[in-house]
Amino acid sequence: MSQYKKTVVIGVTGGIAVYKALDVISRLKKKDFDVHVIMTKSAVEFVNPLSFQTLSQNIVNCDMFDEPKAWEIKHISLAKKADLMLIVPATANIIGKVSSGIADDLLSTTIMATKAPVVFAPAMNTNMYTNPIVQENIGKLSRLGYDFIKPESGRLACGDVGEGKLPDTEFIAEFVESRLYDKKDLKGKKVMVTAGPTVAYIDPVRFITNRSSGKMGYSIAEEARDRGAEVTLVSGPTSLKKPFGIDYIGANTNEEMLKAVMERFKHQDIVIKAAAVADYKPKTYSSIKIKKSEDDLSLSFVKDTDILKKLGTIKEDQILVGFAAESNDLIKNAKEKLKKKNLDYIVANNIVSKDTGFASDDNKVTIISKDGNNIDMLKMSKRKIARELFDMICNSNY
Repeated sequence: MSQYKKTVVIGVTGGIAVYKALDVISRLKKKDFDVHVIMTKSAVEFVNPLSFQTLSQNIVNCDMFDEPKAWEIKHISLAKKADLMLIVPATANIIGKVSSGIADDLLSTTIMATKAPVVFAPAMNTNMYTNPIVQENIGKLSRLGYDFIKPESGRLACGDVGEGKLPDTEFIAEFVESRLYDKKDLKGKKVMVTAGPTVAYIDPVRFITNRSSGKMGYSIAEEARDRGAEVTLVSGPTSLKKPFGIDYIGANTNEEMLKAVMERFKHQDIVIKAAAVADYKPKTYSSIKIKKSEDDLSLSFVKDTDILKKLGTIKEDQILVGFAAESNDLIKNAKEKLKKKNLDYIVANNIVSKDTGFASDDNKVTIISKDGNNIDMLKMSKRKIARELFDMICNSNY
């Protein structure tokens, strides 16, 4: 986020998921947002405003006709103060009001008065959510530029099972953070990122792979998304959750990743190959499980496709970035790889470092450009490294 604290005005309406709004506020505060809360009269029936006041550290606003705490028109001052408005949970009632242009309480008048982005996070009974009237209202507001965080499917408070459940609160907080990210210099650009390991199968139950967690590639994809890019993430098998707002493509093997990348490469502006793709695969694959015996098992390996090198031979105007995971002669080996594979940038990291690298949230790298510039980065989060990488790319006037 930028050095200037952003303001989020949260509208809380009367649904059973209202208590989850407390956790959304807590998470936004931890991300250093200034949070102001408007509660409808129905919301107050579920949770005491004092809980929201304690977590937001600001006076909670409930009624247009409350005695003013300052000489200002409350719905106008909040509307102007907001960098973003989040309605959580958003009931069918508030969605219908805004869709119809009704402004009869503090929340609906503030929504009407603000020029900030407005995000609705609907939560309601599945039959209400799928009602054609509600869906028509959502469609109308979406066409007018309002954002919606799609509810999840699951068991609802009423006992029904279906769509209408409020999404995970961390997801909602991340969505808000993404919308308010301070850099949008990749808007209109297409970015493809590869991440994680690939596997090479030996038989139906055995394979070889590597220690890549995918965290670096996922951080790069999320940074590109938050800066406004249209992002495609081609990922090997990882334990990481799929990032929102990104076109996710799973790929287990070198062959699958190659196919996914080649189909999309020519349409991209920037391609960052952070995946640890298997360099070798077994010469023969056994379609049945290899049985254990008293003898040693010997496998022969053949070289697999070098995807990065293949991209380097066909690239036109794309910016192509590779990674060099080395255990020795880091800079020397990285520079050779940069030139050999016709890259614009290469990110070199030492895989034997004890406090960074595989499975860690941090890394310590050197970014090398084709024109000879090196940027050494001390230990920092992989997300910060992603930010520095895109800063370098965007500042090069590509």
